[in-house]
Amino acid sequence: MTPIQYQLLRKATALIKVANAHFERQFSIPTIETDMRGKAAGKAFLQLNTIKLNRVLLAENQQEFIEHVLPHEVAHLITHQVFGRVRPHGKEWQYVMSKVFGIKPDRTHSMDVSSVQGKTFEYQCPCRQYPLSIRRHNKVLRGETHYSCRNCGNELKFTGKQLS
Repeated sequence: MTPIQYQLLRKATALIKVANAHFERQFSIPTIETDMRGKAAGKAFLQLNTIKLNRVLLAENQQEFIEHVLPHEVAHLITHQVFGRVRPHGKEWQYVMSKVFGIKPDRTHSMDVSSVQGKTFEYQCPCRQYPLSIRRHNKVLRGETHYSCRNCGNELKFTGKQLS
């Protein structure tokens, strides 16, 4: 176990202990895996009681993961076990974050994701340009979907430019 994995386990254990006291029941310590890819910092797998964290972003932002990302994901697990199926960042999750853990319930992170940013492709409509991920670009190329501008409603068209 690496030092950061040990810190994450200690933090998760502390959060579970707080939740145990608050809800007067016993929650099990989740499994924590650090093999996630992409731009997301983490993801909670509710039925598995497992949290997956982005290895690259974790290495670059260890303190942010310990103080915010891990509690965010543990709150999803606790919320599911206490309240059942609810909106992912709804009032129940916000309650666990703020009242149980004493942490501001932010839905998204503000970490620099340039090191994990995949290829992007330029699309445009009459009023603006949009970068689309390689996944979305490939869906357009395969004819599986199309995307529309949030502003004017026109269909986005590929300009032929790869941005990154």
